Amino acid sequence: MNYVLLMAGGVGNRVGAGIPKQFIEVLGEPVIAYTMRRFQECPLIDGMELVCVKGFEDQLAEIAQNAGITKVSKIVEGGHDYEHSIINGVKGFEGIAQPDDVIQIHWAAAPFVSQEIIEDNIRVCKEKGNAISSCKPFLLYGTNDGDHADGVIDRDTFMSITAPHSFLYKNIRKMYADCEEQGLFDKLEAHTTNFMSALNIPIYFSKGDQTNIKITTKEDIDLFTGFVLQEKMKKGEIKL
Repeated sequence: MNYVLLMAGGVGNRVGAGIPKQFIEVLGEPVIAYTMRRFQECPLIDGMELVCVKGFEDQLAEIAQNAGITKVSKIVEGGHDYEHSIINGVKGFEGIAQPDDVIQIHWAAAPFVSQEIIEDNIRVCKEKGNAISSCKPFLLYGTNDGDHADGVIDRDTFMSITAPHSFLYKNIRKMYADCEEQGLFDKLEAHTTNFMSALNIPIYFSKGDQTNIKITTKEDIDLFTGFVLQEKMKKGEIKL
């Protein structure tokens, strides 16, 4: 079985909308409704669990119902940081997921994700034990040396990594147990890949692309609005 853990626990201060960014409406629907629909429409996804910012649980349940989302089995409260929100979500699968089931983690505010990206992420995870959506960077990068760059970074030596990222259920449970045992939550910035690196867990790449971004700024909202309009035009739902 393949489950998605959709992270809707962020507050989105950089967007400046006064509400969590995943609840901002784009063309009459909250961003998170678009994201949920991506996984609802994926035949490989068997169930969905939502990790929600405190106080928005009822609103999120209503959004899912209005959007016709039937795969949501549970809504759990987020933790005090991103990683502990994931841990809360992973605990929510106790008694549901089997050791070799796939737990795919994605951001509620990342609605650009494609079916191809979702499915390849699951494929690689089943083969390797984990998978991180990745792609080669297309921008040039310089070192940050105050108000200038002393050098440039060879972009062929690194990958851009984003969501979704997937783990076998037994692997993600062991990873967080090891983090707790080694006190890594107090030593590292709370991000999954940091803990994987500290525990010497290889990060396996799956398909990604440059459009699969997380909405972070007001400009990203505008970009997504254009993206939705383009999709509606392709489907013949609107005409210019």
